[in-house]
Amino acid sequence: MKSSLDHMPLRKQRELGRVLEILHEEFEDALKEGTADFKKRGRILKIILFGSYAKGGWVDEPFTMKGYRSDFDLLIIVNNRKLCEFADYWYKAADRLIHEASIETPVSFIVHSRREVNTYLREGQYFFSDIRKEGIVLYELDDEPLAEAEPLTLEDRLRLANDHFHHRYTTAQNLNALANSAKHSSMINEAAFLMHQSLEQAYSCTLLTLTNYGPPSHNIKFLRSLAEEQDRRLAEAFPRDQHKERAWFNTLNEAYVKARYSKHYEISEEALRWLGERTTMLLELVRVVCSEHLEKLKHSSD
Repeated sequence: MKSSLDHMPLRKQRELGRVLEILHEEFEDALKEGTADFKKRGRILKIILFGSYAKGGWVDEPFTMKGYRSDFDLLIIVNNRKLCEFADYWYKAADRLIHEASIETPVSFIVHSRREVNTYLREGQYFFSDIRKEGIVLYELDDEPLAEAEPLTLEDRLRLANDHFHHRYTTAQNLNALANSAKHSSMINEAAFLMHQSLEQAYSCTLLTLTNYGPPSHNIKFLRSLAEEQDRRLAEAFPRDQHKERAWFNTLNEAYVKARYSKHYEISEEALRWLGERTTMLLELVRVVCSEHLEKLKHSSD
């Protein structure tokens, strides 16, 4: 695997250095009160940069019309699967990375155990195969290499991608229809929750169809960033240049929990109308992106 960041500007390299400091600090803090043996032995084994900042070709244009900015995408490998739980070990790090003034670039990270990653590689999980091939190691505790990747056949890739697309896209469409029905019946909170679920399925559809991997997350901002890294056309659905519209998306992101359980959750009809229009647009973009990918796989396997 690669280890050089020479292709990146120094300010980006400094940001990544600060990102690593925060990840280590918050992980150590999350473990310090633990009495269980797996917590006492808990370690970060590797942190790997993947995506556009590893391959080159990132976008950093926050002041353009769409306000798009590529994320630092990180794979964090730990020594025990229990340490992957976001709510227990990583939510404070994620929050600090959002609010840290010295880090301008958004940060997205996934956490897996070394055993999980090696299993995925041996099973031909091409999302992780690409990381092994293109990723840049930012930190490693030891020099134990990851398993060799076993490539899937084109026929298997097409079969898996087809299954993912038809299942997830149909679900996303159905949830969007239910959201529109709830909105027309003035069931505002229910509409917000259903719209959130439609977006979650749409972004997961893209990731699973194109990479055969979808992180177990309900955070649509996180899923959006990973999906848009796969195809930047998806960014057209939710531009970031207007503060009001960014705030509306953030409010929708909170709907997964708050729209169901909090009596204080509020979202305006104006926001819901705009979000509904953009969700419908996203679904069409997802259909186009995934269909093109399936056609490409089909022609390659003929």
